[in-house]
Amino acid sequence: MKVLGIETSCDETAAAIVEDGHNLLGSSIASSVDIHALYGGVIPEIAARSHIESIIPVIEDVFSQSKLGWEDIDAIAVTYGPGLLGGLLIGVLAARTLAIAKNKPLYAVNHVEAHVYANFLVKPLPQFPLLSLIVSGGHTQLVIFKNHFDYQLLGQTKDDAMGEAYDKVAKVLGLPYPGGPNISKTAMTGDANAFELPKAKLDNPYDFSFSGLKTATLRTAQKAVGADFRLSSTELPALLTDRQKADIAASFQKVAIETVVSKTIQAYKEFKPKTVVIAGGVAASQELRQALKEKLPIDINYAPPHLCTDNGAMVAALGCYKAMLKQPTADPYSLEAIPNLKM
Repeated sequence: MKVLGIETSCDETAAAIVEDGHNLLGSSIASSVDIHALYGGVIPEIAARSHIESIIPVIEDVFSQSKLGWEDIDAIAVTYGPGLLGGLLIGVLAARTLAIAKNKPLYAVNHVEAHVYANFLVKPLPQFPLLSLIVSGGHTQLVIFKNHFDYQLLGQTKDDAMGEAYDKVAKVLGLPYPGGPNISKTAMTGDANAFELPKAKLDNPYDFSFSGLKTATLRTAQKAVGADFRLSSTELPALLTDRQKADIAASFQKVAIETVVSKTIQAYKEFKPKTVVIAGGVAASQELRQALKEKLPIDINYAPPHLCTDNGAMVAALGCYKAMLKQPTADPYSLEAIPNLKM
């Protein structure tokens, strides 16, 4: 079973071909992150134009890498949500057109669910029941999978996602976009106990909230330079010393990581899964990986960093399992992008 996967939900235009859900035959990613870095975040209109320019070359590159032709492809899978509407439309329309022109079955894939399936591209393969912590710029969720397509959403963020909070705090500190790796780099020389920052308390023990932490970090930075709360986040960086930036970054990162680690441990103890999977862009964080390694009495499954961020391989892998387990196909004449799609 060979499936072409297409991913355009944010600022990466990506495609891949995966065989039988776990064998990656070719993968190509065209990122516009350097352009968005100039603006401190993703600009949807710029991302959509980049997808238009890159979608065909990326797909052609995957076929070139894999040395396959359309006659070798059994199905097409595409992310249809959640994500930015402009980007999703490019991928969905490309996949619909190809499915019709090449007479291939089409599978609609949830972007968040696909992040989990990046881990099925790494051996040993995850075993069920499977607990997944999904952490990215747009999503923070804990999900227990009893089997393929049989899962329960335990909890999710009520406001900012973890990666989004990293990006916003990075802006407060004057660090470049994307925030995750730059917060981590700055925090290396900081004191994680320099500032006491709050953890959100929620009714559902598996829900997340990072908005309060983000605001508290802003207030801490304002207080550190002796400014009142009317000073904007764009004015702060020039007033903060390198030492203050490092201490604030380290203190923020400590609380953010402790939050997701403690909830993952609690879920592990309650549901006793055979496998724990960390998925999404923030899964590439070495600090998060180290904290979980120290706290969980089980080997944790991680995809390599290039498969943690958005990619076509995870979409193709999930598409393979949809095809192999005879999940419903999508109508190539009517499939629509759904920006706010839920698991």
